[in-house]
Amino acid sequence: MLSGCSGERVEPLGYQGKPLIILDTDLGSSTDDLFALQMLYRYQDQQRCKLLGVVVDRMGKNNAAIADVMNTYYGHPDIPIALERAGVENPKVWIDYSGLPEYRNPDGTYMFERVVSDYSALPDGWKLYRQLLAAQPDHSVSIISLGFVTSLAQLLKSEGDNFSPLNGVELVRRKVRCVYVMGGVFGESVEPDYNFNQAYTFSRDFFRLWPTDVDIVFSPGEVGDGIEYVPEQVISDISWTDIHPIKQVYLRCDCNTGQKMWDPLAVINAVLGNKLFTLSERGTVQFTADGETLFTPKENGNCRYQIPGDSVWNTSMLWRIRKSTILQ
Repeated sequence: MLSGCSGERVEPLGYQGKPLIILDTDLGSSTDDLFALQMLYRYQDQQRCKLLGVVVDRMGKNNAAIADVMNTYYGHPDIPIALERAGVENPKVWIDYSGLPEYRNPDGTYMFERVVSDYSALPDGWKLYRQLLAAQPDHSVSIISLGFVTSLAQLLKSEGDNFSPLNGVELVRRKVRCVYVMGGVFGESVEPDYNFNQAYTFSRDFFRLWPTDVDIVFSPGEVGDGIEYVPEQVISDISWTDIHPIKQVYLRCDCNTGQKMWDPLAVINAVLGNKLFTLSERGTVQFTADGETLFTPKENGNCRYQIPGDSVWNTSMLWRIRKSTILQ
């Protein structure tokens, strides 16, 4: 029985009838991850979802520290963070804001507070997944995957432990409603996807092991290609303060790199549902030896993907992202 988030939307169990979310993100490179995380805090404040945890799938303690800065700044210091320790070695960095946790005021004090005292003590991503999933009602959790599927692949390959006797595949089948994945190339294009291809071995395991009765909604890059939040607009939208992590990244880093708002679209879909999107028919996705994602229509398939919108739709999505930034 499919979990329903790609077809008829089944009301999630858990937090006041709202989605329970685990965010899996490659903080430290593209800035759209920062906006995606910011939107989740805003949605939680509006009681539209509950963010259970943040899995940082780009290796490095500094990247986990970015999540700590964001959690603390937005008033959610208790949201647990996990660190990837066995993922992709030295992936490409598009915009290097790994120094964000070390930004300082003119008097030398740290600009942004943090609450984690020892990042080496953070759990591995797959272990935090097991802990969080085991504690939730069945079929209640939505996962948002915005980077590499390294921690997800390790979760699927995991065995039973003190959190749950179920192995990773069965734990996902029992607890997860849907995974919203920023990745894949569909439609007329046939080419490798960046996120999947960078973590090829992990991606292969993810596609091989993910339960076929748990839905996947892909947000391919072409959907966000028409949504650009230019640096000048970002800085203007945060004119109400200079002490803001995203604003400081845009003031200190070269963010005029063709950065588009890919990642927030998976967040919007996971929290607000399918009504704002045009989705493909159901089908299956094959991950090829060349890192391609080949979609085959199938009535009972567990996969769908977002279809690019027109300029009006792009503008409306950008406004949703901007609203979370303008909000003080």
